Amino acid sequence: MIDPLERCREHGEKPDYAGLLTYGGLPYTEDPGELVGIDVAIVGAPTDDLVSDRPGARFGPRAIRAASCPAGPHLEAKIDAFAALRMVDFGDAAVLPADAKRTHAAIEATVGQVLDANAIPIVLGGDHSIAEPDIRACAAKHGPVGLIHFDTHTDTGKQVFGVELSHGTPMYRLVEAGDVTPGRYVQIGLRGYWPGEREFAWQAERGITSFFMHDVRERGIRVVVDEALRRVGAGPMFLSVDVDVLDPAFAPGTGTPEPGGMTSADLLWACREIGARSELVGADVVEVCPSGIGSSDVTALVADRIVREILTGVALSRRNAS
Repeated sequence: MIDPLERCREHGEKPDYAGLLTYGGLPYTEDPGELVGIDVAIVGAPTDDLVSDRPGARFGPRAIRAASCPAGPHLEAKIDAFAALRMVDFGDAAVLPADAKRTHAAIEATVGQVLDANAIPIVLGGDHSIAEPDIRACAAKHGPVGLIHFDTHTDTGKQVFGVELSHGTPMYRLVEAGDVTPGRYVQIGLRGYWPGEREFAWQAERGITSFFMHDVRERGIRVVVDEALRRVGAGPMFLSVDVDVLDPAFAPGTGTPEPGGMTSADLLWACREIGARSELVGADVVEVCPSGIGSSDVTALVADRIVREILTGVALSRRNAS
């Protein structure tokens, strides 16, 4: 088997605007055999069939890849994740437009191939419904997982507009199915006008922890993240980031924007810290609805940096453990 990393190096380094469009210029493969020895694989989940408001997240994975910057050291963390970790871009799951169930099955299978190679999948969405197959695949590999979930909304509806499979229902379905341990599930950044009393009553009965935006503002992101990590505790954990947790000033290109959200600086720090201090087995970044191409799209740009901070956190975690 040809090492995809060595194959990439043989062809020389290219600027970020040249060559095949992959995340951060990573070597590309769709061959599960080439995942052997890989630490992290980027996976695209380009679907938005289950949104309830603005469409466009199906173009998110391509936009995030286009906005991604080449390898280099993190100036604050003093580590280069691309040098510290063996990574590939594993391409996109074989989504099927207008058939959400088969699309989810394809996403779960693709993420499962990454997990079978003992690598960490980082999934580029796509609407937030993709969290269901992402996390389900992780639970099949590792058992029920903890979850830290950045979002304006809880996504714990039993139904949205009378439909059970939606970008507003994945966390309800995952908890009910036993794939997420509710006592190890923490939401951060909630605000706005949905959901309602029924959903929060269901969450309270199961011991799910919610931090609203007023908690982040009043207590500070460091205190909130410390408490979130304490509640999730030891064991396998998934990180799910809906970019609408950010204030629209920082991420206008998303399906359900809500003013009064997090700053990009707080969210980027939080993602790095969580990656460094948890047993991360997978992550996704979702609901990017691009409005332009490449780094001209500020939402895709911040989504790329969210991914980069997660990778930096994983690299720090492994360096600290060695």
